[in-house]
Amino acid sequence: MKRIALIATLILVSATPAFAHAGHGIASGFLHPFLGWDHLIVMLAVGAWGAALGARAVWAVPAAFVCAMIVGGLFGMSGIEVPFVETMILASVLVLAGFAAARVKMPIWSGMAIVGLFALAHGFAHGAEIPEGANTWVFVSGFVTATSLIHTLGAIAALVVTRLRALSTTH
Repeated sequence: MKRIALIATLILVSATPAFAHAGHGIASGFLHPFLGWDHLIVMLAVGAWGAALGARAVWAVPAAFVCAMIVGGLFGMSGIEVPFVETMILASVLVLAGFAAARVKMPIWSGMAIVGLFALAHGFAHGAEIPEGANTWVFVSGFVTATSLIHTLGAIAALVVTRLRALSTTH
């Protein structure tokens, strides 16, 4: 429990607003999720938690995140006001990293709904702050591709850790 409190404290003091980084092309959109701790932690956690839930959740939970993130991005691009976006992003770091670390089990649809809610906030923040003059769809394509890749890395890491734990208990 002390380790979780320490990690939560470190995240809280290092959290920064989710501003889109300067740049206009697919590379800028692709690099963005790798450059902010909040994004990177959440994307890895979604993949890892999906793997922990098992079966179809390994792809369904990350897919729900990506789809909801796109919808949130459309809201942000349209100028719709959404309250508490930064609070939801911070909550997503704490909740999803905690769920992944604790390997919290629940039905796949519940996991998809939870990540989807948080993904709306992430998508909104990025849609509202796409760099001026950027080709929106090219930037978003890079962003979505990177997000999917980080989800995959989180799932692979969780599956490797699970396999190593299983091997260590059999020897």
